Amino acid sequence: MSADLTTLFADRMVPMGRTLGLELVDVDPDRVVARVEARDELCTSSEAMHGGAIMAVADTLGAIGTVANMPRGARTTTIESKTNFFRAVPAGTTLTAESTPLHKGRTTQVWQTRLTGENGKLAALVTQTQMVLYPNGK
Repeated sequence: MSADLTTLFADRMVPMGRTLGLELVDVDPDRVVARVEARDELCTSSEAMHGGAIMAVADTLGAIGTVANMPRGARTTTIESKTNFFRAVPAGTTLTAESTPLHKGRTTQVWQTRLTGENGKLAALVTQTQMVLYPNGK
């Protein structure tokens, strides 16, 4: 099932994911993994990946994980996000992100994303809450 979900989400990547150049490695209801190159368009003047770009990667993965667990017709939106930055991701290197659920409820899901540099060291840790929006408010 994981390969099918990975292909499905890659084929239907949200515009922000395409803008980031997100490469989905694995999508499963309990884990989402992706890579993105820290290319110039995503970096600061100090040649490191911009914190907002790092947060956008994590937000996209948490949303994908939530969608992988929602019933058909439901939507999701981020209602809270907290980021800790630990080290820079140099321009030209690859960032790997792995998102796993801390809570999967009917109306909210909480996902934690570990973002690591090529050296395997933790660059950032993001915890976000996604609200599940049901059609007709059900």
